[in-house]
Amino acid sequence: MPDWSYHPLKKLLLDRMRTITSRAFIHKSMSSLASIPGGRRLIGFLGHMKPPRVIEKEVNHARFPSPIGLGSQIDPNLSGMNGLQELGFGFIEIGPIVLNKPNNQREPIRENNHILFSNHQEKVPLKLAIQKLTNLTIRIPIFARIDSQIKGNEWNIIVQHLTPFVDAFIGTSGQIQDNSDINLERTFYVSFSANEINEKTLEMKKLIQHKSIDGIVVCAPRQTRDSYWHEDGNANKSLTKAVKQIKNLSPEVTVITSGGVETPEDAYTLVRNGTDLLMLTDGYVKAGPGLPKRIHERLLFEKVQPIKSHNWHWSFLFGLSILIGGIIALYFAFTSIILPYDESFIGLTRADILQVNPLILAFMSHDRMALAGTMISGGILYIQLSRHGLKYGMHWARITFHSAAIVGFLGIFLFIGYGYFDWLHGLFWLILLPIYYVSFKEGKRITGTPYSSHGKNDWTWKYGLYGQLMFIILGFLIIVGGIVISIIGVSNVFVSTDLSFLCMSPQMLDRISTNLIPVIAHDRAGFGSALISVGLLVLMISLWGFRKGERWIWNTLCIGALPAFLAGIGTHFYIGYTTFIHLLPVYLLVIFYLLGLIFSYPFLKKI
Repeated sequence: MPDWSYHPLKKLLLDRMRTITSRAFIHKSMSSLASIPGGRRLIGFLGHMKPPRVIEKEVNHARFPSPIGLGSQIDPNLSGMNGLQELGFGFIEIGPIVLNKPNNQREPIRENNHILFSNHQEKVPLKLAIQKLTNLTIRIPIFARIDSQIKGNEWNIIVQHLTPFVDAFIGTSGQIQDNSDINLERTFYVSFSANEINEKTLEMKKLIQHKSIDGIVVCAPRQTRDSYWHEDGNANKSLTKAVKQIKNLSPEVTVITSGGVETPEDAYTLVRNGTDLLMLTDGYVKAGPGLPKRIHERLLFEKVQPIKSHNWHWSFLFGLSILIGGIIALYFAFTSIILPYDESFIGLTRADILQVNPLILAFMSHDRMALAGTMISGGILYIQLSRHGLKYGMHWARITFHSAAIVGFLGIFLFIGYGYFDWLHGLFWLILLPIYYVSFKEGKRITGTPYSSHGKNDWTWKYGLYGQLMFIILGFLIIVGGIVISIIGVSNVFVSTDLSFLCMSPQMLDRISTNLIPVIAHDRAGFGSALISVGLLVLMISLWGFRKGERWIWNTLCIGALPAFLAGIGTHFYIGYTTFIHLLPVYLLVIFYLLGLIFSYPFLKKI
């Protein structure tokens, strides 16, 4: 559930549910999706959240794909473990671990802008933890926080049983020091509140030197309300101060923070001041599942070296060729409509068809104009991806470019699916193929990861999410429309409104020429194929390209969609085919397009 779906759904649905119900809904549905074949790839496709390698860390002999982890308060029942590890986290904390589930634990509640956790918080029985960890394939480190009330033999039992499944334990200083002879194979961290650091400076010095303690976990300070608590409003400042104090005592000690992060800037502040690893808590719920990815981009912004320009000219030429091809097709659609080889295949000249029914040529013109407009739009999108994405080494732009291009090439098989091969299309395909081959080769070394200086959860970001959602829906609907039109093109060819416009049945058209319908069908199938390709471009640019100040993304979507819409709607009015129900899908697409432009403008265009 990326941010562009999480926040609209959160407003409409999740905030109306009990906290425990909404949490279970999200975690179980996400884990179920991750469990089905292809589910992990789908999550990756929607979010593109895999951490970049450049921020990978090694801490206490453990490898962390990202320094960003998830705190245990978010998933105390361990119901979302299978899906959460796909969201860009470098590690996950579970707990607090107890031997047996207590009877008096209470679920969190929501109040205004806070999530209130009970003093009798939800805890994880040892048996449940082992059961979940045994049944899952975990690919990132797991930290187990042991409940602060656990002592003596119970501590030993928990540590011994969880050692095969977890990479580190978190406990109090007393727990770890009293059991320092137990299982030193694992990493042990001692936990403090940020408010305790000042009071326990002397104890901290001793702990840092203790052989059983590998680092310090600093938890965000809390504010208490009756029997509930929430993070202090100045948690990030308190944590930053505590981290500095600990690092001043011993720069080499590993420091992990828990909480105090709602924005990418909060996380960057902690990392800049010495935090080695940090865990997201209720700030993750407020900001949304995209927070780890946004933090990665903010951290990466500080590591970016001068950008090296990559080869992109053949990719640019590929897009330019499609654009020129679309303009040529548009010229023919406005003039002769059908070419000599079309006439030869049909067995009738243009004049013959005009004498039988002028609406036939008008109908063929409208399909060819729509195809031409879609090709022009596709060409613009390819050109923009080349100039702004591939040129600067963006891996997501490479995947977008080549996925859509390959689908477009495969569309040629739809041209001949109804028995007619368009030689001009075939020649165009042969010209494009070597250009694309060189383009594909020049992009093989593109592996760059996006970065961003944007660190706030401001109103432009929130409006931008709604704009992103509009464009994602737009891209998805264009793909669906392309699939439907392609299927119609290789099957029934016509819909009812088409036949009403022509004032002829398929049988009547067959009597004119048995080869007339295959020519019309090949135009429809070709148009559908082009729509699928352009829909993929719009969808993937919208999924992966939205970042604060990326003006070219807004310009690309704004300008790139215009030719297709102008041709798609204009051609119908040009030939008089204005049936409302037939044009309704296009009108809906235009609405999503305009809303997307309006909502995303402040986020993408204003720096």
